[in-house]
Amino acid sequence: MIIKVCVGSSCHLKGSYDVVESLKGLLKKYEVEDAIELQACFCVGNCAKGVSVLAEEFGDKHPQETPAATPIEDGLLLHQVTAENAEAIFVEHVLPLLK
Repeated sequence: MIIKVCVGSSCHLKGSYDVVESLKGLLKKYEVEDAIELQACFCVGNCAKGVSVLAEEFGDKHPQETPAATPIEDGLLLHQVTAENAEAIFVEHVLPLLK
């Protein structure tokens, strides 16, 4: 699986660097460093709901839409991710896609 954190202007101002650092720690904590590749990307067109995070290439799983996540053609778009809520979003939306 690939997780891409938007580091475009809007998301950068909303704390994307802190989200990246939080996700790095979560990959270690949940021992999924070999299963998930963390990347930065530029604008995903979701500036009003940033920091935006894309989860891609997770196989045949079908994620559900929630206020924090929208399934899109190429994956799952996670909305308003912060360093403070990154673990809750990771556990609720990302880890189930690995199982």
